[in-house]
Formats: sequence, structure tokens, C-alpha cells
Amino acid sequence: MIATFLLNLWNRYFGETLRKIEADSLADRQSAAGRGPDWKTVAVLLTVAVCLTLQNYTGHPTRVKPAFEFIANAVGGPESETAVRQKLDKWGNSQSDSLAWWAACAVLNYTLIPLLVIKLGFRESIGNYGTKVRGIHKSWPIYAAFVAVMVPLVAIFSGEDRFQETYPFYRVSNRDQINGDFFRWELLYALQFVALEFFFRGFIVHGTKHRFGLYSVFVMTIPYCMIHYQKPAPEAAASIIAGVALGFVSLTTRSVWLGAALHISVAWSMDTATLTRRGLLW
Repeated sequence: MIATFLLNLWNRYFGETLRKIEADSLADRQSAAGRGPDWKTVAVLLTVAVCLTLQNYTGHPTRVKPAFEFIANAVGGPESETAVRQKLDKWGNSQSDSLAWWAACAVLNYTLIPLLVIKLGFRESIGNYGTKVRGIHKSWPIYAAFVAVMVPLVAIFSGEDRFQETYPFYRVSNRDQINGDFFRWELLYALQFVALEFFFRGFIVHGTKHRFGLYSVFVMTIPYCMIHYQKPAPEAAASIIAGVALGFVSLTTRSVWLGAALHISVAWSMDTATLTRRGLLW
């Protein structure tokens, strides 16, 4: 009975759509254009490599100091270099500012560069890359199912030392620190998840599905799980499952918004749960 229910659920939300995506991919590969070099796929994957590298090496103010100091010196001389160094050190030593910097870099690296490639390089509509909103409300059962699975897991793992040491990223030691800066961070935290979903479940999945079909989801999952290697091991392992699941959701709904809502819900739930266990919320 459960197997029949799951099969019907799969066919309703995923089956037919995935079969069509596979058929379209096969037709594209067998076409005259498809038998030649696929420069679009090459451009997507190289852009992904560039964006991930930039995010890794620009995600903290102090990491960009050498480049920024060089540019400041070349443009304005030693005084400008000193001013830039002091400003970056100030931001780097501030928890609020350094986290805001990281979130801003994520938004820029995960959205700006891919958007430029889509609009200027491919001359395509952004709507083809998972930004569709119309009709997404019909997928609410998928959201509910994910939440039903994730909330108990968050409740369980939030008590482990590994997760207590990691979340929230904005470190809080007393209730007075749950203030405007903290809530500003939580909003920025949510915003970078929107950027992340667009990058992985939008740009990569929809940018390569013409070549890889449904296997574009698995191509995307490789770099996605790797950005979790500095997280607790259970989360890194879970990111493989989440990457595949959210990839299929984006592929079939042609929208990343459901994945963004799920990601934000789980992230905020984890922060709330870890702080509650420390007695810092209530």
C-alpha cells in the first residue's frame, strides 16, 4: 500500500516530466547541432568552476587583502593602500561585518556571473533557469513532505556538539546578542540560500539538461556536496541526498523557489533549535 502510494506520488510529480526531459535530451544529442561540440555545456561547467573558486577565495574580507591593497596602491598610492587594509581588517574582525561580506560574496558569485553568462553569452531568458514562479504553489505537498522529514532530524541533530559548534554561524553566547545584527544576519543567510539554489538547481541543472537530461542533477550534486565538507559529517552526507532530491524538484517544476523555501526553513529551524537547547531563546 505504501509502495503504491509512493509510486503514484512519483508518477504524479516526477515521472512523466522526467521522461519528457530524457526524450528532449536524446533528441538534442541526435540532432545535427547536438552531434557537434556543445559549447553551452562547456561554458556552464567552466563558469561553475570559476564561481566556486571565487567564492572560496573571496568569502572573507582578509582573503582579498592582497588584491585590494595592490589595486588601491596602483590607483591611489600608499595612503589608499593603508586605508583599504584598515577597512578590510575592521570588517574581518567584526562577526557581523564578516558574515555580511560572506553572504554578499555568495549572492554575487552565485548569481551575477551566471546571469551575465545567460543574458550576454547565451542570449536566453532567465526564466529558463528555474526562476519560474507561476504554478509553483501546486507543489506544496512536496514542500510538506520535505519538512515532515527534516524537522525531526533537525530536532535530533541540533543537540549534538558538532552542530552546536557550527550553528548558528552568528555566534551567540547570551540573550543580549540576539538583536538587530543577529536578525540582519538571518535575513542575509536566507538571501544567500536563494542565490545558492539558483546557482546549483537553476544554472547547473537547467543549463546542462539539454546534454545530460535527468543526469544533470547528479552532475550538480558533486560540487554541491563538496561545499559542505567544512560542515559536520552527517550534514555533508545528507547534502548528497538533498542535492539529488532538490535537483529533481527543480527539474520537474522548472523552479528553484521551492528548494529555496525548503533550504531557508531548515536553516532557520537549525539555528532556532540550537539556540533553544542552549536556553538563549526562551
